[in-house]
Amino acid sequence: MSEERRTEARNPRAAALASFGTREILELMNDEDGRVPAAVRAAIPEIARAVDTIVASFASGGRLRYVGAGTSGRLGVLDASEAPPTFGVEPELVRGIIAGGDAALRGAIEGAEDDDAAGARDVRAWVRPGDVVVGISASGRARYAVAALVAAREVGARTVALTCDPAAPLAAAADIAVALDVGPEVLAGSSRLKAGTATKLVLNMLTTASMVRSGRTKGDLMIDLRAANAKLRERAIRIVRDETGAGEDAARAALDANGWSARAAIDALEKRARP
Repeated sequence: MSEERRTEARNPRAAALASFGTREILELMNDEDGRVPAAVRAAIPEIARAVDTIVASFASGGRLRYVGAGTSGRLGVLDASEAPPTFGVEPELVRGIIAGGDAALRGAIEGAEDDDAAGARDVRAWVRPGDVVVGISASGRARYAVAALVAAREVGARTVALTCDPAAPLAAAADIAVALDVGPEVLAGSSRLKAGTATKLVLNMLTTASMVRSGRTKGDLMIDLRAANAKLRERAIRIVRDETGAGEDAARAALDANGWSARAAIDALEKRARP
């Protein structure tokens, strides 16, 4: 397979795709999706380096920035948007930056991924020394993302490439390159499929592992979650009950008294239980 066209290659198993029945299409897609976990597993050494870099950045006041275009950019914004409610962090700690701005979240902005000047400009607006910038591009050739990583290094940030092509310019521009060998897509060149799934799995790892290592959980419990709706308030009650052994009424009262902070409620109940 040509290294220069890794994400554009055709999948021999899908050559007759248009003649397949519905079940055949779905089974082929499912079979190909089964390659994704192994591709992510093979990249864990580099993912671990990226996580350790993010943790060190957080500890010194740095922040995490995801930068990408199209599907890659949307996945970065999605992952970043989940950090505040899940881990109770300020929105500025983890931010997704997408080529074309917010309008690109709902529709394609033609040419945005080729705008290297915008990539550099956006990074300079949202990145400072000590931050970590993760450039996301399945092909590793989106000029917006490549220029963003180059600018990030100039600013003094650490850089990570998340791509499906280890020989692409994005990987060469980064301090750490996470390359996912998912193989060719069922629909040639449609990297929103396996490549997108693999990307989402790695983004899950980056934020979750970094937050756990930074003390934003207690064991497997989201004790810093923001209980902003009924579902999350019920989850907060369960967390307090599981951690302290308190009844539902006592857990709810402790949460009410502590601004619905599960961490503070647990501390208050544990302090009260000490002899």
